[in-house]
Amino acid sequence: MKTNQLPDSPLLKADALQLAIHNSANFSSIATDAQGVIQIFNVGAERMLGYSAAELVNRITPAGISDAQEVVARAAALSEEWGTTIRPGFDALVFKASRGIEDIYELTYIRKDGSRFPAIVSVSALRDAEEKIIGYLLMGTDNTARKEVEREQAALDQRLREQQLALQETNVELEAARAAADKANRAKSDFLSGMSHELRTPLNAVLGFAQLLASDKPPPSASQQRSLDQILKGGWYLLQLINEILDLAMIESGKVTMSQESMGLSEVLRDCQALIGPQAEKRGIRLFFASLSEPFFVHADRTRVKQVMINLLSNAIKYNSHGGKVTVECTAGREGMVRISVTDTGAGLTSEQTEQLFQPFNRLGQEDGAEEGTGIGLVVTKQLTELMGGAIGVESEVGVGTTFWIELTASSEPVLEAAAFDAPLLLGARNGAAMKTLLYIEDNPANLTLVEQLIQRRSDLKLLTAIDGHTGMQLARAYQPDVILMDINLPGVSGYGCLKILRDDATTAHIPVMALSANAMPRDIEKGVEAGFLRYLTKPINVVEFMSALDFALEFAADGSRLSQPPEVAS
Repeated sequence: MKTNQLPDSPLLKADALQLAIHNSANFSSIATDAQGVIQIFNVGAERMLGYSAAELVNRITPAGISDAQEVVARAAALSEEWGTTIRPGFDALVFKASRGIEDIYELTYIRKDGSRFPAIVSVSALRDAEEKIIGYLLMGTDNTARKEVEREQAALDQRLREQQLALQETNVELEAARAAADKANRAKSDFLSGMSHELRTPLNAVLGFAQLLASDKPPPSASQQRSLDQILKGGWYLLQLINEILDLAMIESGKVTMSQESMGLSEVLRDCQALIGPQAEKRGIRLFFASLSEPFFVHADRTRVKQVMINLLSNAIKYNSHGGKVTVECTAGREGMVRISVTDTGAGLTSEQTEQLFQPFNRLGQEDGAEEGTGIGLVVTKQLTELMGGAIGVESEVGVGTTFWIELTASSEPVLEAAAFDAPLLLGARNGAAMKTLLYIEDNPANLTLVEQLIQRRSDLKLLTAIDGHTGMQLARAYQPDVILMDINLPGVSGYGCLKILRDDATTAHIPVMALSANAMPRDIEKGVEAGFLRYLTKPINVVEFMSALDFALEFAADGSRLSQPPEVAS
């Protein structure tokens, strides 16, 4: 009786799988006999290679549709690997499969039209029930897309390597350019420093003797006085030019240091009014400093703010009309800023002149005018303002006048840290102990006042003060204070410069020197300690730490030798 097979029997499943593979257009399925002659060439193989099955079955081996050079190379590689001679041709394609080794490799097939494409080929041996090889099955897939991706990736990798190489070369060039720029800056600084010294030395003699002649008895004749006036005018102008060029060079080389702290503008404006008043009076210019509607405080370097304001006021006076007026106002600026305006009643500036402001040595057509000038002052003013985090601008109307303004970051009123004067301090002197002297060198009046009030609370100390380094060093030599306290950013000569001069002078080398500065970055503190300051104190002052440091310095001075120091930094 005939038995019908169920639809899900293993035999039917195997037949269905074979049929699916044979009819698949995505895989080439090439079956050969034991000698390698093609027996099956499926639909996928026909699609990939362009041959019909009838053209190849029982006619050639798969080696006939493969790249001959690749087949030769494969035979040579296998021969070396296995230590036996393998002939180029079909044997090279099925060598491993004939030994029961799964073999998958890349091979280039050649289509009927002569075109080529890469394929991934998997080779298996076909065996009978006695495990005798009766043929081979080569399953292949078109590898063109993958190869294209690999080529694109390789090209991308190559471009990336080229770009990395170019970047490295650029970095090398940039580093070389930076080194050259640094060298040029150092050379420029050295040249300017040398030029300053070489020009100042004879200029000192010219101005000195000209002033002596001008004040001689009997006085010079009218014609001689005119000549002396010209000598003095040219000499002072040359000195101004030297100073401004050096200022600009220091700013451009990044050597200008800023000691920024909270400061009141009323004190600076009063100082500027006192300094610039005689110049305005001499020229018949009225100065008007508007009353402040409220106390204004900014975060800035006091010395640099004064330098900026003096420059703007000097220009406002210099280029004003005869009998004109200069008005200074302080108002709230943009959010978080304070604006200081300087307005003159001069000829005003055209839009073309305004665009050319802040260019070095550009005097806006005033080169042949009666007023002396360098064309550098406004450049220095702008760069100093921006270094303090501020901004500068100008508004002008021809025939009416010009307003220059600067804006600086607003700040709260400077105060002592917590503990301030409420901290219990041991201020009394020992019975019979001699008064000690502290010399404080500081150009900020608010800081001077604060330290004066602190020292007033000590009965064992008296205070000497100086507002610049040169005066401070003179006082140190004359009065031999027990301890010196100084700011870092001082006009004329810096705190570091003062320290070196005091150390090199046998009469002051023994005096302990402490720094008190708003430069409170770790690198600033480390630099100060390395320079030789006994202690480096930072602002705002912590009263307890300040007094402790002062006691330590006095003990150090009395002992005459280095003691075991507490931590070197107070903040």
